[in-house]
Amino acid sequence: MLMLVLVTAGCSRYGYVSLNYPTAPLAYLPENVNSIAAVNRSLTSEEDKSDRITEAIFTSEVAGSDRLASDNCIKGVYDVMAAMEQAELIIPKTVRMYGTGTRKLPELLDWDLVAEICKNEGADALLVLETFDSNTDLLASTATNQAAAILSTGSPIPALSGQIKMNVACYWRLYDPETRQIIDQYQYNSYTAFDLQEGIIPPHALPETAYEAGRAYAERFLPGYYVVRRDLYKRTSGSAKHQFMAGYRRAEVANWQGAIEIWSDLTEHEKRKTAGRACLNIAVANEVLGDTENALEWAKRSYEFHDDKLGRDYAKILLRRKNIEGY
Repeated sequence: MLMLVLVTAGCSRYGYVSLNYPTAPLAYLPENVNSIAAVNRSLTSEEDKSDRITEAIFTSEVAGSDRLASDNCIKGVYDVMAAMEQAELIIPKTVRMYGTGTRKLPELLDWDLVAEICKNEGADALLVLETFDSNTDLLASTATNQAAAILSTGSPIPALSGQIKMNVACYWRLYDPETRQIIDQYQYNSYTAFDLQEGIIPPHALPETAYEAGRAYAERFLPGYYVVRRDLYKRTSGSAKHQFMAGYRRAEVANWQGAIEIWSDLTEHEKRKTAGRACLNIAVANEVLGDTENALEWAKRSYEFHDDKLGRDYAKILLRRKNIEGY
């Protein structure tokens, strides 16, 4: 759990802290997979080159650009997996293989070939970029805009649209040579908008989109997070106000243990409101420090003993979280 920021809401008596809570990965690697070889099978053979150029014209794809961009897709996977503890990505000497060269999914690789590649590279699994294809909406949007202009004014517009959408579609398979099973397969389709540069597609548009598509695949194996907000008090009234604020100032610089020490002295304060607020703040501090059980006990105490409504609501949130996460 990571504290993002403690926010002081102007002249309000409240502040709040934002926390990141982890969520499970969308996909898992088997425990025996510690290294993965990655190859690019999305390319077309030379004899199909003429067909690919024809397709490129009709889809606004720059002929031959997918060859380099698909390698960028592999690089995106590599950069994400470099930060993963479980497995490393190996780029073999022969990183490219021929496939359909289109969005049509090829047949599974021969398992003997998969085993041979993994053996030669010392890898436990083989990740294959089976298909990679890109296009833009430049021709389609231009034709639509021109048609609309002719219908409405009788004349075509003089300039192209100022933006294009770059589309990348890719399909991945992760092969396990030991069990001869597909560990994972995933199709990704992304759209990214770019500004045209004097009517020309910027040269970085396709490589960036391809790179992010590779990252999107690998990030499925990483835990995500969701952000939650926890309200707490930054002040109280009466004789304890300076002491209470001193605790809040410690929290502002992430000295949560020090803040707890100050607020603990106020949990039995003669003023019920002050005591309840101190209990509530200690509850939040405990959750920030990762002690959810203690946070729940202090939240309950703030309401049960001191009738603090914020403590009641907070206790319900923590109880719900306990039920969902099963601890």
